[in-house]
Amino acid sequence: MQIATWNVNSIRTRLEQVLAWLDRQGSLDVLCLQETKVVDEDFPRAAFEERGFHVEVYGQKSYNGVALISRDPLEKVERGFVSLLPSVDHLDEQKRVIGAIHHGIRILNLYVPNGSEVGSDKYTYKLRWLARLKNYLTVALNRGEPMLICGDFNIALEDRDIYDPKKAGEIMASEPERQALREILALGFQDAFRKFTGDSGYFSWWDYRSGGFQRNRGWRIDHHYLTADLYEKANACWIDVEPRRAEKPSDHTPVIVALQA
Repeated sequence: MQIATWNVNSIRTRLEQVLAWLDRQGSLDVLCLQETKVVDEDFPRAAFEERGFHVEVYGQKSYNGVALISRDPLEKVERGFVSLLPSVDHLDEQKRVIGAIHHGIRILNLYVPNGSEVGSDKYTYKLRWLARLKNYLTVALNRGEPMLICGDFNIALEDRDIYDPKKAGEIMASEPERQALREILALGFQDAFRKFTGDSGYFSWWDYRSGGFQRNRGWRIDHHYLTADLYEKANACWIDVEPRRAEKPSDHTPVIVALQA
């Protein structure tokens, strides 16, 4: 089984790139998209369904949005934190969470807030959102399902995940963000990519500015985290940089994990 995560930075803008990439991925089972930037009724689902895929979406106009594209129908689809937790503070107004069961595995697709700048209101929102995610996962794990959480986490967990370790302390690499993610992982998740690659220099996002991709000035902020049972079954995890070479690409590129049956 292969599962991919990809922040496409507008599905309508990147649709042909996504379809072309899918056409090349003969063994991909599920594609988790973030930042689709479209309301559900306007998602271009027909383009995927014509290729035999099933589509589940949770979107909004111009911002955020997540989707699951799968070869087989998904079960028990859940949207937002409110599916498991009572909504009391509007953290579900931004469409950032969608999950479903695929062949016995709970896949949770996330678009974590960026946070804008350390100390800003958006940064405070990001930390609150991560705390809510931790509570959500605590409840979800009680169901006993093998779980894979993936998506754009907007966090480089370690200095080796950034082209310049001096960036540690800035947004996406501040200690409170990293600590929030460490606490989530401590619930029972492990990094699939780091099971196979311990070196620095591997990135999934490059700023459009200053020739970030051409100079490989990137960050690894798109992740697959697995519960222990799935971690043992993981036999590969890689970053496909080719889509980032396209004309007018997303600033992110796909990350794929392969699991033994």
